[in-house]
Amino acid sequence: MLDYLYDGTFEGILTCIYHHYYTGKASGIFPQGEYQPTLLADFMEVETDSFKATAVYEAIEKKISSYDLRRIYKAYLSCDHDKEMKILRYVELGFRQGASVSMLHGNPVVFDIQSIEKKINVETERMLQFVRFSVMDGDVLYSRIEPDNDVLELLHTHFCDRFRNDPFIIHDFRRRKALIAYQNRWYISEFDDSDIPEPSEEEQSYRLLWKNYFDNISIKERTNPRCQKNFMPVRYWKHLTEMNTI
Repeated sequence: MLDYLYDGTFEGILTCIYHHYYTGKASGIFPQGEYQPTLLADFMEVETDSFKATAVYEAIEKKISSYDLRRIYKAYLSCDHDKEMKILRYVELGFRQGASVSMLHGNPVVFDIQSIEKKINVETERMLQFVRFSVMDGDVLYSRIEPDNDVLELLHTHFCDRFRNDPFIIHDFRRRKALIAYQNRWYISEFDDSDIPEPSEEEQSYRLLWKNYFDNISIKERTNPRCQKNFMPVRYWKHLTEMNTI
């Protein structure tokens, strides 16, 4: 039994799964920077190998299904602390059960992945609802987000379709990267505060107008913070223009 250490990429996890079958059973799979060695466990630093990763990728697609491959990838995007071993256990079960594995709702291995997938889907949907764009210099649309899970790339389909002819940047501040897109072409890049363009003069005027509108249409006697929190979690408020003064 070995603890496998990987570089944090999806290809790295797939490479570890390959080693689980051909080198030694995995007692754990951990990102390299988060592993704490112990006297009781042997570990191996796994170098991501595109050949091995592709072999596992194709095996999952053929022996289980494309649906389950997407489900596994969503689990990888989560912040679940034990996602690597949950993915491994799901793959092992899937290789035995085939495409029917996704229907085994009562199985704890399947339940673990379903629960993670649900959290990813819910947060992705919230991002689609709560993302706010500002017009920056150069007519670039910019939005800043801080999701719990790494859902940034799951947003591209919706926003590329919505802003087909407008360049936009969705900045995941927590992970220091951004989705950058224009004319239905997109990529993920490292991104920090020094890369953020300045708001245009028109944008600053619109922000002020929107805040005034929001303040004036509200009925103070009917303000219900608890209800607001139910519909819009507090952690999203700081990136909403209308909530910045709260």
